[in-house]
Amino acid sequence: MATIEITSFGYLHEAPPSVDLLVDLRRHFRDPHVSPELRYMTADDAPVRQAVMGTAGVRQLVEATAAAVDAMASGPSAGVVTVATGCAGGRHRAPTVAREVARRLVDAGHAVIVRHRDLDKPVVQR
Repeated sequence: MATIEITSFGYLHEAPPSVDLLVDLRRHFRDPHVSPELRYMTADDAPVRQAVMGTAGVRQLVEATAAAVDAMASGPSAGVVTVATGCAGGRHRAPTVAREVARRLVDAGHAVIVRHRDLDKPVVQR
């Protein structure tokens, strides 16, 4: 099995990483940042994870992303498969989805490395 590297990030901090598969969560899924009680939390906090995973369509996207990565890893080329999940600030949606995709891939037998590029950066004021 190929190694999978997943990076979560925020578009408002710097350019997205160069990867094999990029999942942009900004337009189609509600941003927990708009809720004052969640704004200063991160994907390390259960209320944020629950809000993200409770958003319509997110579970299906996680499953589809994991399936796409599994297919890429099954191809004839050896090497690492790189994936990135991006949202506005990189603190809520992107890291939650990255962790859920990683969990499914680990359950499928893949070696997975997850990095959160912007999780610990300050909240973007917008």
